[in-house]
Amino acid sequence: MAVAVLLALWGWLSSQQLDSIETQSINLPYILDKSAQHIELTLYSTVIVVAVAIPGGVLLSRPRMKRLAPIALGAANVGQAAPSIAVIILAAMVFGVGMTVAVFALAIYALLPVLRNTIVGLQQVDPAIIDAGRGMGLSRRQILTRIELPLAVPIILTGLRTALVLNVGTATMAAFVNAGGLGDLIVSGVSLQRTAVLLTGSVLVALLALLIDWFGGIIQRALTTVPK
Repeated sequence: MAVAVLLALWGWLSSQQLDSIETQSINLPYILDKSAQHIELTLYSTVIVVAVAIPGGVLLSRPRMKRLAPIALGAANVGQAAPSIAVIILAAMVFGVGMTVAVFALAIYALLPVLRNTIVGLQQVDPAIIDAGRGMGLSRRQILTRIELPLAVPIILTGLRTALVLNVGTATMAAFVNAGGLGDLIVSGVSLQRTAVLLTGSVLVALLALLIDWFGGIIQRALTTVPK
């Protein structure tokens, strides 16, 4: 499907009379460079999300910290409820522009799915299984690492896939803070009124989101499939 869409886009572009401005934006080296920047923005921000949200979700699922879970989820909801461009622009106003600022802003925006799914995944583990682990003499850490986390992996990975796809789309806004990515093509297409540039950037972002979601699905199935 992705190949068919790319071929259709290439065929349509080949039929157009591109001016000098469009030619500067729609060429393979430029597109590959912007695609690489977009992937970097997505992956770096997702790494931060994983490093913060999964340990945070584990901590908030513990009996002593459960009362703080609604507060943390509420704060994460605020970060995602705000328009993505607002989060990025506010971060740029405080910390300046560039890829680093964009990465941290994207991480804040995508924090909720992984944090929420980590908490939910751990809370849905059958208490009887945990009690059985205690009966076998397992410590709290062993119960977490050997029982709770493995059983919560499918739900956590679903949240991670959501965060990845969300970051691909939101990363287009990084163009407004000079962080690069495929958003540069979209912004250029809108500001310069070049439909070919706008359409190329939009299609590539959509295809990248589909590709990452497909790849994430393969990893999720590989990690959650029980060998026969």
